[in-house]
Amino acid sequence: MAHGLTITESATGPRALGEVSLAVIGIVATATAVGAPAQAALDEAFPLNTPVLITGGVDVAAGKAGTGGTLGPVLRAISDQASPVIVVVRVATGADAAATNTNVIGSTDGTAFTGLQALAVAEQRLGVKPQIIAAPGLDTQPVIEEMVSIAKKLRGFVYAAAEGDDVAEVLTYRENFGHRELMLIWPDTEAAFTGDIVARAIGLRAQIDETVGWHKTISNVPLVGVTGLDRDISFDLTDPSTDAGALNGGEITTIIRQNGFRLWGNRTCADPLTNPSFVFESAVRTSHALQEIIAQIVSPFIDQPMTVGLIKDLLETGNARFRQLVVQGVIQGAEMFFDADQNSAQELAAGRPRFRIQFTPVAPLENPNVDLAITDFYYTDFADQLV
Repeated sequence: MAHGLTITESATGPRALGEVSLAVIGIVATATAVGAPAQAALDEAFPLNTPVLITGGVDVAAGKAGTGGTLGPVLRAISDQASPVIVVVRVATGADAAATNTNVIGSTDGTAFTGLQALAVAEQRLGVKPQIIAAPGLDTQPVIEEMVSIAKKLRGFVYAAAEGDDVAEVLTYRENFGHRELMLIWPDTEAAFTGDIVARAIGLRAQIDETVGWHKTISNVPLVGVTGLDRDISFDLTDPSTDAGALNGGEITTIIRQNGFRLWGNRTCADPLTNPSFVFESAVRTSHALQEIIAQIVSPFIDQPMTVGLIKDLLETGNARFRQLVVQGVIQGAEMFFDADQNSAQELAAGRPRFRIQFTPVAPLENPNVDLAITDFYYTDFADQLV
């Protein structure tokens, strides 16, 4: 039997939490090389239907991506904007467009994952979760739908090219989608590679995430490496009837030339009538970030004995983190509640407490209104100034 003082260390109170990043890019691409040695090197660097992690040195990785297909151009366009973490899934080019679509969409039998399906298991294999998702140059309508399906599982966001030869056709194409996890972009750049603007957009998205935050939309930030567009887009900041105004009015992000080329548009493909809370890209990505943060908040408390003190600690951990986010300016406000009427004795005894969180994302200053009035007021003391 011990004789003396026994000290047992315990820790209560709010838990410290790390930062959340949504800046990991996930892409599906094709690639081929000329000659057996070059093809063997490509196959080694980017095996078919296998998630491959790139951490920095994106331009170096592009040098291993062969000379054909979309992978090399996509990596070079991304590297012009930033050097983010990227998960690459390379797929084979099909005998025709339909076959390529099938390869990009991929499939799974529960053990093997191909195409886009391989992005869903990247976190288990590589330790990172791709949440900026695209297939530049390969993003047909069926591919976009599958990317959105994957994005919903990963709390990710899809950037894709809109189809059409003019504004009217693009606005009609937009009506095919009603997803808050999707932003459509049109037109493309004048680069030889179809899909260049989408590749540059996802690189810019990662760069904004790392330097500003996930609360800032992709709009009105200069792009690097764009020298022209594949068609002219009219734009006037005060005239919504221009091409850019019409596209933005139809929830299409476009590209303008104003102190350099820059993406112009904040809107997702969410229906503004039925889902108005998520029409802004920043609102969707803020929700995704908060879901990741909520997982951080709750995780340390799972399977601990549920006492009043534990619930208080959990609430304070959450609310302390939300206060930090407000100070950082990435949300307008958020709060976590434990409502008595939502927590019966039976549910608590079953280990199922229910919490409620409300939040307000930071909206982009999309459409400031200025009232311009003509007046004679400033002539009131005119004569006095002559004395």
